[in-house]
Amino acid sequence: MPRITVRNEKTFEAKPNKRLVVALEDNGVDILHRCGGNARCTTCRVVFFEGDRNRLQQNLLMGKVRLSCQILCDHDMTVQPVYRLHATDYDSPGDRPADHITPDPVWVSVPR
Repeated sequence: MPRITVRNEKTFEAKPNKRLVVALEDNGVDILHRCGGNARCTTCRVVFFEGDRNRLQQNLLMGKVRLSCQILCDHDMTVQPVYRLHATDYDSPGDRPADHITPDPVWVSVPR
């Protein structure tokens, strides 16, 4: 199972191919997802520090932000959420994202 590390906080195992935003929330990380995981609001951004190094380096994404609602837990990774519920005035992080990636990944522009 993929090991997800939240930088300077915790490490946990995630079910393979689970959405990263859901895995984080299910493991007690108070990450925002105000649009419900639909790649619209960008509040679920995470900074990547380790992960699929070849893909991240090749596409100049190492140390940059990505939307956790559009990432599957298919490898080990180290991330840090940008927006946390405890640092806002919101009473909830947003509607729980669906188990599958939305919108359909075919329509999401992701460098490969």
